[in-house]
Amino acid sequence: SLAAFFRNTTQQPKDGNVKDGRGPVVMVPTPEDRERWDRLPAEIAAAQSKRDERKKLARDDFDQWLASATAKSLENAVPASDLVAHVLLNEGSGNVVSSSLASADSYKATGEVTWTADGKLGPAPVMKLGGTFELGAIGDFARDQAFSYGGWIRAGRDNVSGGILARMDEQADYRGWDLWQQGNTLAVHIIDKWPENGLKVKTRDAVLKPGQWQHVFATYDGTGKPEGVKIYVDGKETPLAVENNTLKPDATIHTNTPLRIGQRSHTQVFDGGAIQDVRIYQRGLSAAEVQAIAGTAPLQTMLATPADQRTPQQRDALFNFYLGTLDAEYPALAKAVTDLEAEQATIKARSPVTHVQVERMNSQAMAHILTRGEYDRPTEEVAAATPAALHPLPENSPQNRLGLAHWLMDSANPLTARVTVNRFWQQVFGQGIVATAEDFGVMGAPPTHPELLDTLAVEFRENDWDIKRFYKLMMMSATYRQASITTPQKLEKDRENRLLSRGPRFRMDAEMVRDYALATSGLLSHKMYGPSVKPYQPTAIWDVVGLPGGDTRNYVQDRGENLYRRTMYTFWKRMAPPPNLEAFNAPSREVCTVRRERTNTPLQALVTLNDPTFVEAARHLAQNALQQGGDDRGKSLDYVAQRMLARSFQEQEQQILLADLEEYLAYYQAHVEDAKALISVGDSKPQESLDAAKLAAWTMLCNQVFNLDEVINK
Repeated sequence: SLAAFFRNTTQQPKDGNVKDGRGPVVMVPTPEDRERWDRLPAEIAAAQSKRDERKKLARDDFDQWLASATAKSLENAVPASDLVAHVLLNEGSGNVVSSSLASADSYKATGEVTWTADGKLGPAPVMKLGGTFELGAIGDFARDQAFSYGGWIRAGRDNVSGGILARMDEQADYRGWDLWQQGNTLAVHIIDKWPENGLKVKTRDAVLKPGQWQHVFATYDGTGKPEGVKIYVDGKETPLAVENNTLKPDATIHTNTPLRIGQRSHTQVFDGGAIQDVRIYQRGLSAAEVQAIAGTAPLQTMLATPADQRTPQQRDALFNFYLGTLDAEYPALAKAVTDLEAEQATIKARSPVTHVQVERMNSQAMAHILTRGEYDRPTEEVAAATPAALHPLPENSPQNRLGLAHWLMDSANPLTARVTVNRFWQQVFGQGIVATAEDFGVMGAPPTHPELLDTLAVEFRENDWDIKRFYKLMMMSATYRQASITTPQKLEKDRENRLLSRGPRFRMDAEMVRDYALATSGLLSHKMYGPSVKPYQPTAIWDVVGLPGGDTRNYVQDRGENLYRRTMYTFWKRMAPPPNLEAFNAPSREVCTVRRERTNTPLQALVTLNDPTFVEAARHLAQNALQQGGDDRGKSLDYVAQRMLARSFQEQEQQILLADLEEYLAYYQAHVEDAKALISVGDSKPQESLDAAKLAAWTMLCNQVFNLDEVINK
């Protein structure tokens, strides 16, 4: 079975709407990032070396500290650097609370506050709708910025949901970040637009205990990845589950909604829950620092234990605490490593990736024979193999995809070179020497020139499969350089040009039609590579077929250069292909298409006369023609002809076009608003120095010329 060769890979069946598709990939940095990307591994290794060296040297300092350390030694270990908010919430009355930082800012509640006497740090506020706190502009972080936040909480009830701490706008697709009670679990959201551009992780287990005070804290490293989020409960890191992983490298989490304690932006309150000692840092905290904030009671117990009775685990815990909070050098060295790794992760996140199929090493490639080809009616299991009617796998080739590649390129293979050159011939001449380019079997058409096919196949194979050389060979041939003019005799004997009695003449493919319009106007971008782009399409084109919650639910048109990229870069949704390409017989891509249909329908003219791409291209060509010709209409017309037809207009053609131009000009001079509307089509701006009516008239003329068969036919 040939199919079996491709059923033994590590790639996941579903990509989870994430960039790497949950499979092995090769990441290629952009040219702008390449130099920095190449330097980062050495810088990270050097920073790690310094950090690890300090860790070794710090043992002696730690031993000296440990010899005299007491419980009081831990009191000043709570981190203070990059602390942007600290609110104790223990006032006990009123609806105003104060910051514990030097600024001593005051924050007002959204309404009346209920206080409970049994707080963790004195009286504590109980959250309710209309009784939460706003902290203003604090916490307006970026997606690629590390930050940490949390405090002491007491959940009010079982199995409810609400915002513990959030800077999030529910009415703007939940943009922002939060710490969220979800039943008896804790969750963190980092969101641009939910759910198609956001990150959500939650504790794997039910960690909240309603009615009990617990210290909860979250840290985020700015990478946009699930592994960059950590949630701590009572100073201990908890295992997490990923529920949404679609946050994009260019996402933003900036929002104008204020930071709130006890709810999100409008509703979703931490109802009945109490909160105290809220802290927000504009950096990622280490586990030791979070443990210090949560309280040092466990560490105090370890210190109280006689040195000869401490376990290795207790000694390691004390050492890690010392390194992370008390050592003079280690925290800065550790932060340097974290910052460099975060920079590396950020570059990786915004770089394109290519999926790589990797063979499973512990299994054999197998497939099932399907009854009538139906996937849900499998029968006998068979191993990977090539068709018995053809030559066998080369000797010593593995029975996997590498072996299949050897078989395909083997000189004994009668098909590879013939099929390939036939498809090249089809691209240049409009149809292959074998008309059924997708079928060389008994059900396919026989070659019209079998000896020519064999000669070309050998020529291609013996010259190292050089594609450019082969195309040059075809295009310099007398067959290709024939005129495409036909005669009654040729039509009678060779109507479909199967005998190559004349040069090729056929309509360009959909992608070429659009690219040609952009190229003649000077709008076509020659930028290469990068992610797919979203040019002009009808409004709400994806709404009917988009899956709720999917990352292609709505079509959002690009701006600027992306509108003029070559059509091969256009984003393609199989359930809703670009209509302007579909009209010109672009396949839906639901199945592989080797030979496209070519039809002529009124819809094609509707596209080229009205689609913003073609109207905007016509306007730019008109601008260029007017700049080239000035007041000389003949020179402007000749510019249009050379750009579109690579020849000058004949006298009769020129007279017709000049008459049309007069008609267009008269109309637009009498209807200036219509002229302005026409030249405003598209994202680019019309040239202000040109008269609107004149530019509109020439735009119509250029659009008219583009609709000539001679322009869109090869």
